[in-house]
Amino acid sequence: MSDDPPTRIVEVVAGVIRDARGRVLLTRRTEGRDLAGLWEFPGGKREPGESPEAALARELHEELGITVEIGAPLINVPQIYPDKRLRLDVRLIRDWHGPARGRESQALAWVPPNKLGTYSMPPADRPVVGALLQPDRYLVTPPPGDDSSWLAALDRALAAGIRRIHLRAPASDPQRWSALVGRAVRRCRKAGAHAMVNGDIELAREHGVGLHLRAAQLAGLDSRPVAADVMLAASCHHLDDLRAAEAVGCDFAVVGTIKPTPSHPGMAGIGWDGFARLREHVSLPLYAIGGLGPDDLAEARSHGAQGIAAIRGLWPA
Repeated sequence: MSDDPPTRIVEVVAGVIRDARGRVLLTRRTEGRDLAGLWEFPGGKREPGESPEAALARELHEELGITVEIGAPLINVPQIYPDKRLRLDVRLIRDWHGPARGRESQALAWVPPNKLGTYSMPPADRPVVGALLQPDRYLVTPPPGDDSSWLAALDRALAAGIRRIHLRAPASDPQRWSALVGRAVRRCRKAGAHAMVNGDIELAREHGVGLHLRAAQLAGLDSRPVAADVMLAASCHHLDDLRAAEAVGCDFAVVGTIKPTPSHPGMAGIGWDGFARLREHVSLPLYAIGGLGPDDLAEARSHGAQGIAAIRGLWPA
């Protein structure tokens, strides 16, 4: 039996439909189809020569009996299944008309956004939930020079809308760093931002924040090192890293580097095609990292990324 991935590519379009209460519509895959019983964002296959917008409008009318106004792209997720390579192109639905009903005998569910993650979904649909609910920028902090200046820059980042922070300071004095983390965490909480500390399980527990694992730490783990209600992430460079991150229950991962960067001299980036090839194998939300900034967000989403992670691209000057 060959271990080569399938070559058949299937283009699928799906829509994020909200009702007046902000709930999101999911449909259940019917018996007789692959992945029967799982819940998904409604849509269907794109026919040859058909635009994504035309395909989505047609599918939603055929499946639900509604007419739609299609809005902005949300995310495009590549995913490998046993018999195909799927490309799931997800669009926000700006407006829709008509009573939504399961015209193909499929069950429907209007789901509050914070409950989407409790529904069993196909692998390609899971990153869509992340794209809807989680931040699209993940700031990695540079080592602190002067504590006051570093905290002032963090304040500016939070004021600019950053809502997920990787507190990282290699080679810093542990006692000084712990005190600085405490001050940073208070600022993050006040702004409603998620704080993660780099690699140090005890420091994460001490301050009650998330843990971001280094890739080298993943190989030594056979279970989740923090409680289920503590956010867990990992840096990943290879497919084995990603599979390990998924196996220990990471909530998201960071993948790169995408482009060459000054912090990794002589190291060629994997590029967006390399990122997409890794994305195909896991269903975790993934941030792309390496020479990226806010201008790369649309490109990142078009290859299945949750968003971008960066130091220089997100840390205020």
